[in-house]
Amino acid sequence: MAHSHHHNDQHGHGYGHHHGHVHAPASFGRVFAVGVALNTGFVVLEATYGLFAGSMALVADAGHNLSDVFGLLIAWSATVLAARPPSARFTYGLKSSSILAALANAALLLVALGAISLEAIRRLLDPHPINTGVVMIVAAIGIAINTVTALMFMRGRHHDINLRGAFLHMAGDAAVSAGVVIAALVIGFTHAWWVDPLVSLAIVGLIGWSTWGLARDALHMGLLGVPPGINEEKVRGFLRTQTGVTAVHDLHIWPMSTTETALTAHLIMPSGHPGDAFLHDLAHALDHDFGIGHATVQIELADHAQDCIRVCEPAR
Repeated sequence: MAHSHHHNDQHGHGYGHHHGHVHAPASFGRVFAVGVALNTGFVVLEATYGLFAGSMALVADAGHNLSDVFGLLIAWSATVLAARPPSARFTYGLKSSSILAALANAALLLVALGAISLEAIRRLLDPHPINTGVVMIVAAIGIAINTVTALMFMRGRHHDINLRGAFLHMAGDAAVSAGVVIAALVIGFTHAWWVDPLVSLAIVGLIGWSTWGLARDALHMGLLGVPPGINEEKVRGFLRTQTGVTAVHDLHIWPMSTTETALTAHLIMPSGHPGDAFLHDLAHALDHDFGIGHATVQIELADHAQDCIRVCEPAR
């Protein structure tokens, strides 16, 4: 059940703090373990047969899958760290490690894509024959493995950017493997060997597009931007409509992790502090209506408000 705490400082200002329920999905530890195991095995298989068949598209996909394995390991580690309780040194716990993991995953993918692009361009300038039969069989296995892994992360993709990243990677890999199968069919009928490295570059473009979105969102969170899906003006307007509130200032909304959002705000209430029930109901509404589970509200009387604004608000 939601709860709030109310304290008064030496000036009589009231503070309400609320811990709402966490909107994080259930533990995905086993899902990460299965995903890492399946993809590690497939990377070895795909790279081996890619080299054997002379397919740059297959080797490129193996390189990307290897980066996905590292990405899953990073995201898994962040999930474990984020669950650790707060300490005297880390009073929020290590929740923000999930944001750092998303940034690391995006950077890892960009490095892998750069390496694959260079080799694909080299092969495009100097095409080599490939064993299309082997390529199609291995890529078909990749479709199955990546689809199964993506489905395991599907239910958590709307709640956590790390799980969304894992889902997008696996779903993208399934689509890429399907593209490799189609390319192999085309090459088998036409013997146009340049199609293989061209597909590699198309793979890079597809993955690069999704990676950019992940990197943008992760950077936004890392800079403590208002999380996607929360409208700061709507939250401010909601606070202003509360009974007894004449103004709102020093409003801050930021992500504590990839699944939890915090808020602090100063409410000017000339009629005085409304009591704990007001703070409890307000925090519950912020959690229910906006997904803000950690709300801290400071109540100010009119005669103290201007002093606080001068201290808290930057000069304009």
